[in-house]
Formats: sequence, structure tokens, C-alpha cells
Amino acid sequence: MDINRVKQILSSSADIKVMYNGSSVWIDELHEDQEMVTCHLRGPLEERSQVAVSELIEA
Repeated sequence: MDINRVKQILSSSADIKVMYNGSSVWIDELHEDQEMVTCHLRGPLEERSQVAVSELIEA
């Protein structure tokens, strides 16, 4: 995925499925200068992780 698509997803009201390492995640915040995002798994667990934008896949 690229930074522009992450920006589109964050500004969208639609439920857009994003995958990281085979798991569905919510993108919480974009750190554009580092090309990283803060995200968490969909579901009851809210543990947040920072991952590279390039590792995200739109499903």
C-alpha cells in the first residue's frame, strides 16, 4: 500500500478492509514522515502496533 491510499482510507467513512500479516487491522494514525502507521487488530483486542505502510494490503 502507499501513503496516498492510507490517507484515502483514513478520510473515508466506508469500512475498508486492510490486512497486515494475514490479520485484518484498523489504521489509527499515519506517520507520513516515517512511512509508518499505528494500527490495531479488528476485534476485542486493542493492542496497537506501528508498522510500515508498505506492509499493509488492501483486501
